[in-house]
Amino acid sequence: MTTAAPMPVPFPFSAIAGQPHLRQALLLAAVDPGLGGVLIEGPRGTAKTTAARALAELLPGAPFVTLPLGASLESLVGTLDLGQALAGHELKFAPGLLARANGGVLYVDEINLLPDALIDSLLDAAASGANVVERDGISHRHAARFVLVGTMNPEEGTLRPQLLDRFGLCVQLRNIEDAAERQAIVRARLAFDVDPQGFRAKHAEAEAALAAALVKARAIVVGASALPYGDDVHEAVGALCIASQVDGLRADLVMLRSARALAAWEGAAAITADHVQRVAEAVLLHRRKPEAEGAASASASVSAPVTPNTQRAPNSGGTGQNNAGDQDWGAMPPEPVGIERVKPLRPLIPSQTAQQAVPKKA
Repeated sequence: MTTAAPMPVPFPFSAIAGQPHLRQALLLAAVDPGLGGVLIEGPRGTAKTTAARALAELLPGAPFVTLPLGASLESLVGTLDLGQALAGHELKFAPGLLARANGGVLYVDEINLLPDALIDSLLDAAASGANVVERDGISHRHAARFVLVGTMNPEEGTLRPQLLDRFGLCVQLRNIEDAAERQAIVRARLAFDVDPQGFRAKHAEAEAALAAALVKARAIVVGASALPYGDDVHEAVGALCIASQVDGLRADLVMLRSARALAAWEGAAAITADHVQRVAEAVLLHRRKPEAEGAASASASVSAPVTPNTQRAPNSGGTGQNNAGDQDWGAMPPEPVGIERVKPLRPLIPSQTAQQAVPKKA
């Protein structure tokens, strides 16, 4: 009889260093899961998976569910329980990964490699907090309130703009280039690998403080009348979204909810324009048009700048104006090509005149 291997203990969230934008985005999504989740872009080895696992431990009794790349739509949303149907001739719902992740963290590595159908179902459930299944003769609805964390390496492709826009927040990680900071991160990881329980004991107090702060902030966000905001907050949100040339109004709504989550996390009495500025980059990073550079400098006035993703093609307007933003990025100007004279070809079949000129043999 074989025994299952014990699950590895997660790295403490409070001990993660070098990624302040990642920490803030994950905490805001945990305060208000209705934001739509966090998309993390970055190279390998930048603590994406470590941070997601550590976040789940801060939530009381929260499961950590991983969606594999080979998962089917039925395993994600749930389907008909064939065993019950064959045995008792009754229709019964078999829950999927969305039901298991309720109240916890649903982690998807390399989410850009998933089929669009699975991503649509993920984002629908993350935004609404419920999963609705209408298939195989089953009509079922269950709670699916979880923190969606998706990671991707931009070198392996990106998501369609329609799917990018439905993610609430986006963080773009970079390699740590400061030598002292790299050494501190490596030392902490080595100390954890040698003695995980001893390392976690050193950060137990900080972890308990973060968990208590999350419980308090989540309770504040639930209140409809909590954290009021004035016209200055609306004006700040509108100005940033207009400058970034975002499509639709989802960015405005997510930015207001993110600012509210940040105010609740910090225990503020009201939402201010400063809260808006500090969450703006995570809201606009994956929605900003490449030619909208003014919003990047405006939103970076308070928080540290994050390099926007400029790989998405800019909008090409039909005005016919030759603006810098309307040019095709990477296009080369046409160069004149010389015309060379080609030696005339001799026909393989002789002409009729030539045939008449050749005397016939006697």
